[in-house]
Formats: sequence, structure tokens, C-alpha cells
Amino acid sequence: MNLNQKRRVFLKGSVAAGTLGAAVGLLTPGAVLAAWNKNAFTAKGIDEAIAGAAGSPTTVPSTDITIKAPDIAENGAVVPVSVSTKMDGVNSITLLVEKNATPLSAIFHLPKGTLPDVSTRVKMGKTGDVIAVVKANGKLYSARKSVKVTIGGCGG
Repeated sequence: MNLNQKRRVFLKGSVAAGTLGAAVGLLTPGAVLAAWNKNAFTAKGIDEAIAGAAGSPTTVPSTDITIKAPDIAENGAVVPVSVSTKMDGVNSITLLVEKNATPLSAIFHLPKGTLPDVSTRVKMGKTGDVIAVVKANGKLYSARKSVKVTIGGCGG
């Protein structure tokens, strides 16, 4: 077999493997969607969203949680937010936007030994608080950061 034939066989195999991989990915989205917490993400209020995400609406304010977000967001459609803590035993970090129609923006489940430091971008419809809820050692702690939005991210 010459070099061109070997190349063709390799390319055919690569295309077949890629097609099979894509087909498997298309056939199994239910497994990913099954983990979606519908009650939490469709909640209309902060307490309801926290209860859906973390099991209880009751949190204890904590200065051990650091939220980094701009004081003024020029575009509410893409507001960068980072949350970190030095607490031990962190299981999850939940991020909410107070004035959004559905306040829950993200839930980060952290395996044991993971550094509790997450970053994402959220959509903010109007000026309000970004709320971080940290679940650590079976307890819920929270912190807030006010962000002023100059151009609404939800059509405002």
C-alpha cells in the first residue's frame, strides 16, 4: 500500500469515527438534561430559587464569601462574576441575580478537594444584587454585591 492509499484509509477511518462520536452525542442528551434542576431554574423568587437549588431558603450572611463583579455593568447581557471562599467542605456555589424574572443563574457542584472559586457571565435585566450561596458542611452561607446596569441585558 502506497502513501496515498494509507492516507485515504486513515481519513476514512477518521471521518467514520467522528460521525459515530457525533451520533452517540446526539443520542444521549437526555442524560445531561436529567440533571437540570427545573424547579430551581424556573423559580420566580430568591427564596424559592435557593430552596430549589440548595434544599432550604435559609442562609447565614458570611464575610468569608468574595464576589467579584463590576460596580457598574455597561451591558447587562454579559456581566462577569466570580465567587470564591476560603471555607472548608464546600459542596456547591449557587449564583442568583435578584431582579431577574428567574433569579437563578448557575449552580456549581464542587467535588471534594476542589478549590471553591468559580467564574461565569450572567445576564442582568436591571440594577440589583448578585447573590452567592455557598453550601459548606451542610450549612448555607450567602453574600451579596450590588451591580448597577446601564443597558439592560433582558431587553431593557
